[in-house]
Amino acid sequence: MTRTTSRTSRTAASRGVPFASNPVLATKLPAWRSRVVLFLIFAAFLALAGRALWLQGMSTDFLQKQGASRYARTLELPATRGKITDRNGQVLASSIPVRAVWAIPDDVLEAPKEKLQALAKLLDMSERDLRRKLDSDRGFVYLKRQVELDTVDKILKLGIAGIDTRKEYKRYYPEGEVMAHIVGFTNVEDKGQEGMELAFQKTLVGVTGNRRVIKDRLGRIVEDIESVREPHDGKDLTLSIDSKIQYIAFSALKEAVELHKAKAGGIVVLDAKTGEVLALANLPTYNPNNRSVLTGAQLRNRVLTDTFEPGSTLKPFTIALALENKHITPNTMIQTAPGKLTIGKATIGDAHAGGLLSVSQVIEKSSNVGTAKIALEMEPQEMWDMFTSVGFGQQPKVGFPGAVAGRVRPYKSWRPIEQATMSYGHGISTSLLQIAHAYMIFARDGEMIPLTFQRSSDQPISQRVISEKNARLTRGMLEMAAGPTGTAPRAQVPGYRVAGKTGTAYKLEKGQYVRKYVASFVGFAPVSDPRIIVAVMIDEPAVGRHYGGQVAAPVFSVVTANALRSMNVAPDSSVTNIIIPVDAAQENM
Repeated sequence: MTRTTSRTSRTAASRGVPFASNPVLATKLPAWRSRVVLFLIFAAFLALAGRALWLQGMSTDFLQKQGASRYARTLELPATRGKITDRNGQVLASSIPVRAVWAIPDDVLEAPKEKLQALAKLLDMSERDLRRKLDSDRGFVYLKRQVELDTVDKILKLGIAGIDTRKEYKRYYPEGEVMAHIVGFTNVEDKGQEGMELAFQKTLVGVTGNRRVIKDRLGRIVEDIESVREPHDGKDLTLSIDSKIQYIAFSALKEAVELHKAKAGGIVVLDAKTGEVLALANLPTYNPNNRSVLTGAQLRNRVLTDTFEPGSTLKPFTIALALENKHITPNTMIQTAPGKLTIGKATIGDAHAGGLLSVSQVIEKSSNVGTAKIALEMEPQEMWDMFTSVGFGQQPKVGFPGAVAGRVRPYKSWRPIEQATMSYGHGISTSLLQIAHAYMIFARDGEMIPLTFQRSSDQPISQRVISEKNARLTRGMLEMAAGPTGTAPRAQVPGYRVAGKTGTAYKLEKGQYVRKYVASFVGFAPVSDPRIIVAVMIDEPAVGRHYGGQVAAPVFSVVTANALRSMNVAPDSSVTNIIIPVDAAQENM
């Protein structure tokens, strides 16, 4: 039957019968169906035309932005951070060009294993750590920041697809640990974290620029589009610090801390004429160029952030106030025998009984009893006003992060025993910078001037605290205290007259005094025309004696001698043979 049908069809075709009239192909579909199909096709073309009109006419801006987001990039142009220099122009901090190495993870993982091993080695990391970084869903990852340029060249020579670099800067500190607590350091984002780097962040950082570029899929720049904003480098910062004096101070402090196996130490050198900080050093310290392992003890700028009871270094202020109020003269006699004084239920005492002493000798021999008796003749408010007028209990306005105020309790709550002990530096807390600053009134004939860490050529504004006469009288007493018969003969300097006062104080732990000491010395030179003030603090000396006259005074002597010579300050004394008493028992306060 099939064959018959096929034969019939061929016969029909051969006779000129139309193909559509073939009975096999004949359909019974309604005529409207073809019209519907035609209409739908026409509607589809209209929709496509409308969509094309909408996209090309109405949505041009949107589509261009979408396209640009896939190939156009805005690159940040880093500004060079300003340099930090000392007062003589020696560079203390500068920025050197480095590169950040980044990757497109999917592309890098396709690289041969030996190339990934070589890359890991150049980046100073294990292959495992490298693969962990590359095992990311992100299209972009940093492999390492602040890579040296020679290392970057070796990385690029590996020819690994998906690896690229970005320009950035790394901070370099030529003076290392010597300047660490002054200059501070920046983080990987070039933002100041400590010291002057933090205090002057806005000045040093500058303003970054940017430019528009076209990149391909692998992150390679194909074309520059435009420069949006040019970078503006940060401003340089000139400090008041003298690198020579800084090294002198740091070396002397380090030697003393190591000699006495002390927990810590601090030193600060001030210019008595201008108020500039010439040197500031702390131990323990750190190397800002290598901060892989840092502790809180290393970071602490103890000169500004640590407070302690100043001990006998505070006695000159009590005496100066009594002179100012005309309660005493330098020759007024004070009975200190039998070396003890009972006030209420408490008793204070001297390390060695002095008997009948003049006021000058009270300072020279550092008598607690004599100072307390003088203090108790004054009103608490008078003493409080004196202490606050020289900056105790107030945060130093030096523009340095972390500077603390210390503590001076309100005078209305003082009991007689507290007034007595505060007169010789107990029951009050100060930083080493504060006590050094306060000695300005003795070095500047009764005037105080503000401190600064920036080099200054302007005449500082002074404020009178005590009269010139009484400041000079107190200065004379301090010269005796730093002489052969005083408590600090080891503070003497060949060729220069020096003045100063020792301090030895117990430490407070959990509200209780413990047998741990802070040894200190604050002084200035030359006495005839004071040029520098030097304050030294040694925390918990563990070997040898712990008195300020034996631990801190020798540091003052070394630093003062070398600093004055470095500054070309003329000698004011013909004495070159320093007398150190055989019996060092007097160096006890």
